[in-house]
Amino acid sequence: MKATRFHQKHVELGAKLVEFAGYQMPIQYTSIIDEHRAIRNSVGVFDVSHMGEVTIKGEKALDFVQHITTNDVSKLTVGRVQYTAMCYEDGGIVDDLLLYQMGNTEYMLVINASNIAKDIDWMNKNNSFGVEIINESDEYSLLAVQGPNSKKTLAKICKDALEMEYYHFLISECEGTKIIISRTGYTGELGYEIYFKGSEEEALKIWDKIFGAGKKFAIKPIGLGARDTLRLEMGFCLYGNDIDKTTNTIEAGLGWITKVQKDSFIGRDAIIKIKENGISRKLVAILSEERMIPRQGYEIFNNSTLIGNITSGTLSPVLGKPIAMGYVSKDFSDIDTEVVIKIRNKELVGKIVKLPFISK
Repeated sequence: MKATRFHQKHVELGAKLVEFAGYQMPIQYTSIIDEHRAIRNSVGVFDVSHMGEVTIKGEKALDFVQHITTNDVSKLTVGRVQYTAMCYEDGGIVDDLLLYQMGNTEYMLVINASNIAKDIDWMNKNNSFGVEIINESDEYSLLAVQGPNSKKTLAKICKDALEMEYYHFLISECEGTKIIISRTGYTGELGYEIYFKGSEEEALKIWDKIFGAGKKFAIKPIGLGARDTLRLEMGFCLYGNDIDKTTNTIEAGLGWITKVQKDSFIGRDAIIKIKENGISRKLVAILSEERMIPRQGYEIFNNSTLIGNITSGTLSPVLGKPIAMGYVSKDFSDIDTEVVIKIRNKELVGKIVKLPFISK
């Protein structure tokens, strides 16, 4: 199993470590609820160095990323970020990702940890543009600083970050190491993601610098458990749960990052047909007043009719209620539709609601 450059720090802090995407990662330090509330109320730091970073270089870099991603890359400029997806020819999702324009002929793709090998193989297979595809995943460390006090924390490290707009990034320096500070995150809160290369010693200096800057705000280390509950409260999709090769961007509610009006991208023709014919199912949000927790794979019913399955579920630390996402038949996908989730030999009653579960 791999370990990030912060592994020893996690051990010292008493983190509960689990295997995730081939890495030993912290799932929690104190409790998921405590860490979740730290992000919603102040500031916390995630080690997400297991994520993949792939650099695309070449004269036809723009043409290549336009070809393999669904969003319109021509809308980007140097210093901006785009949320997008890659699709197979049949419209199924290869991965969802962040795309950074680093230069006029250079882009960085940040991909899901469990998909690194698959994604790079797929990119290489579709590289008819002569671009360089460089897997730098093992070279980068990545810390996500998230929460209402993240800006005040980062201001002590890089004042230029104060004025940075959402989905923009800049290049700066911290403890002698070049860093990429990105105004992005997976929590729904004000937040930043910090990418950098370097040794374990250099990485730990940056960790300590961030925690020193956030000390007055009671900054905390946050595990992947709270990362999942935070993203689910906002209705953000998780690859492998809510989206995968069997789902398409339209039924997953990601039509807004699927620009079929651009000339061409892999999966475009299939997605156009899906839009013309209409979807048969839809990813919806479900809220319950009961205390049982819906889990991935549980069946969803309307009266006695099986209408779908749960893809993600938890007990919302903010609402104190069960929340879930799942695919249901389009005919039963309207807001306020009552549903029943079968949990072993019990039934959880809920209704379909609008996302996000909490307003930000």
